[in-house]
Amino acid sequence: MDFTAQQMRTRLRALLDARWRGVRETVIEGRRVSYATDSELSAAITDLEQRLARLEGRKRRRVIRAYGVKDI
Repeated sequence: MDFTAQQMRTRLRALLDARWRGVRETVIEGRRVSYATDSELSAAITDLEQRLARLEGRKRRRVIRAYGVKDI
């Protein structure tokens, strides 16, 4: 099911609001949605952010971390 950008923003706001309030259950467009853990809620938020960015044509942010090993 494809969502419009406005629908995604509405869902994202509801999920962020639930997370900031410290609850794992919210009502989105008349439907009650609950998550077992904060990790699941975080994953849903991340997924919506990525889908919204892709829909709006924004590029994905990449993080490059340097890693080094010193052999003795």
